[in-house]
Amino acid sequence: MADVPRTPEAAADDGAGELARGRAAAERLAWQQAYESLSRAHETTALPAADLELLATAAYLTGKVAACLHALQHASEAHAAAGKVPRAARCLFWLGFTLFSQGDIAQAGGWLARAARLLDREQGEHAESGLLLLPQVFQTAAESDHAGSEAIAARMADIGQRTGDVEVLSFALHEQGRAVLRQGRVREGMALLDESMVAVVAGELPPYLAGNLYCSMIDACREIAEFRRAHEWTVALTTWCDRQPDMVTFSGQCLVHRAEIMQLRGQWSEALAEAKRACERFADAIDQHAVGMAWYRLGEIYRVQGAREEAEDAYRRAGEWGRDPQPGLALLWLDKGRTGAARAALERSVAEITDPLRRATLLSAQVELALVTGDVDAATAACEALSTIAAEFGTPVLRAEADRARGVVRLVTGDIRDGLIALRSAWQLWRDLDAPYEAAKVRVLIGRGCSALGDDESAALELDSARRVFDQLGAVIDLARLDASIRHGSGPAATHGLTAREVQVLRLLASGKTNHAIAAELVLADKTVDRHVSNIYAKLGVNSRAAATAYAFQHRLVTATA
Repeated sequence: MADVPRTPEAAADDGAGELARGRAAAERLAWQQAYESLSRAHETTALPAADLELLATAAYLTGKVAACLHALQHASEAHAAAGKVPRAARCLFWLGFTLFSQGDIAQAGGWLARAARLLDREQGEHAESGLLLLPQVFQTAAESDHAGSEAIAARMADIGQRTGDVEVLSFALHEQGRAVLRQGRVREGMALLDESMVAVVAGELPPYLAGNLYCSMIDACREIAEFRRAHEWTVALTTWCDRQPDMVTFSGQCLVHRAEIMQLRGQWSEALAEAKRACERFADAIDQHAVGMAWYRLGEIYRVQGAREEAEDAYRRAGEWGRDPQPGLALLWLDKGRTGAARAALERSVAEITDPLRRATLLSAQVELALVTGDVDAATAACEALSTIAAEFGTPVLRAEADRARGVVRLVTGDIRDGLIALRSAWQLWRDLDAPYEAAKVRVLIGRGCSALGDDESAALELDSARRVFDQLGAVIDLARLDASIRHGSGPAATHGLTAREVQVLRLLASGKTNHAIAAELVLADKTVDRHVSNIYAKLGVNSRAAATAYAFQHRLVTATA
């Protein structure tokens, strides 16, 4: 029997039913069902502008970019036809914002210009004029003109306040807060960010804006290395995402933030699983740039676990998605013995990055790499730059990184006691942050400092404690290094060609003693010590006390016993 053609009336009835089901699904936050029903309704009937916006929201949250853009364009046209020009301009703003998030800058600019042209013909002040200031906020921020970004965001906030538009006001306060943070005014910036999140927590914002502010808030906390607050907001974002299981957009960011915090707290297996899920979720997300963030986190976890090939592949993928794979990739190359490549890549990144918070991570790695190559001057300069940033922003992680860098530089330049004070401070900060791996790495340095001062019992306690943590975490590379350093007390290979007496002299030299003081302690003639020092320089391929000390610490010779 042939199919009976359906009448327009029947199609309209079907469309009305699908529209009702779509609206109901959206009320339940069942975004996939909402998208499917509203899409079918759109095929058979002319949807009201508000329902086209709802379709765009469902498409956005389920990662269907093209459908989202299509619905926003139709919603704008429907609003304009009904004489609601400001609302039409708002739809075009979100169309441009979505394109911008994908990196389609030219297309985004075209739609935003059309939105501005629509508003130019309207009388009076409209909240949408505030939204259209956002591209300027982003542009000045990208140029590192954070004071300019703050001023534009403040103008946007004034418009939101005067027009009583909570969306514009919240968005503006948030961007103003981020600009203030980047200028080092942490307390003031966090106050603005907290204020912007009130409407999010109260459920006063549409989900596409709420999700963006959740993720941006966490990113701001990460940017200033304020991981306690990042954890709190990640928990809130997780709860929000869990209420919307169909949602793809934002869920990937949630997973990658959770992975970072899990890694910091020593939950490496769980962090690895979350990072892998984030990479999978991001494949269908609106913000394709965030894919690089997920792959970089995966590389970081693989690296500390000793999965070198997997880590290098993850860093490569991060780079393909626009995320600079440094400093993780340079540290991986350092582990693999590719010192020259690591140093060149890291120096290039440090030279390119001007943002102080992004530079802090690079500088911390640069200290380590410079000391491996015996460049004490470069390590000292990087340490001083890192300390300046830490003093400006003052968050615990930045202070811990700066104290660790200062401590190890003091060790290799012979100021052992001052170095140990800085390292003890770093260890306390990492412990308070519940970061076992970072704390254990500092205990290794403390152990070396104790050994250089002749306190072998304390050194053994520090190294044993670090070893237990590395073993529990599965930090196989750190464990192998530590075991090698503990074995350095026996066998000629462990002393890099030095005699037992030369190792004694080097150990005292590394503790900051002069040749004359070494001679007195070992009951040797000054000329004999001078000869030993010359032999040490020749065998290690260095030409100064600082370089010899750096070599000794990096190659664990200071833990060797005569």
